[in-house]
Amino acid sequence: MPQIQVSHSAQSNGNGELHLQKHTISILVENKYGAFIRIAGLFAAKGYNLESITVGPTEEEDISRMTIVTRGDDFVMEQIVKQLNRLIDTITVLDLTFESFVERDLVLVKINTSPETRSEIIQISEIFQAKVVDISPRTLTLEATGSQQKVDAIIMMLKPFGIKELARTGRVALKREFQGDV
Repeated sequence: MPQIQVSHSAQSNGNGELHLQKHTISILVENKYGAFIRIAGLFAAKGYNLESITVGPTEEEDISRMTIVTRGDDFVMEQIVKQLNRLIDTITVLDLTFESFVERDLVLVKINTSPETRSEIIQISEIFQAKVVDISPRTLTLEATGSQQKVDAIIMMLKPFGIKELARTGRVALKREFQGDV
């Protein structure tokens, strides 16, 4: 029976199927018309999955940072990085997955509420260090930031109250500078 080599980007789930590692890629691009479309188009043309993509300005007004979350084995990830580096507007590409990095997601959640449930929803928001950003007689809107797991957890805790609307960003990430023990 042949042995399957499992790379650090793909792990067996015990059923003989491979689970592809989630990767966070940080890209600096020139802030020019079409840069975003070229990168999204690359993923579409090659059939790579985008779990999330965020883009925004950096400290330099002519440079934008894109943070992409995707899945793939070592070969696919190597191809993605090579293809991204070939794009004309790309300055740097860094796969943060095996680096120490800081990441955040943001969610705005509008929850149905009543006088009876309002205090419980506010207690949940305090536990997750979320902010109440809007209030009406029938709804509360919360803002929560944190890891993907934290954002997923607050959404799950609020579902029983009835989520009226939800807007969520993709991941933003920066490599940590300090690499020592604290």
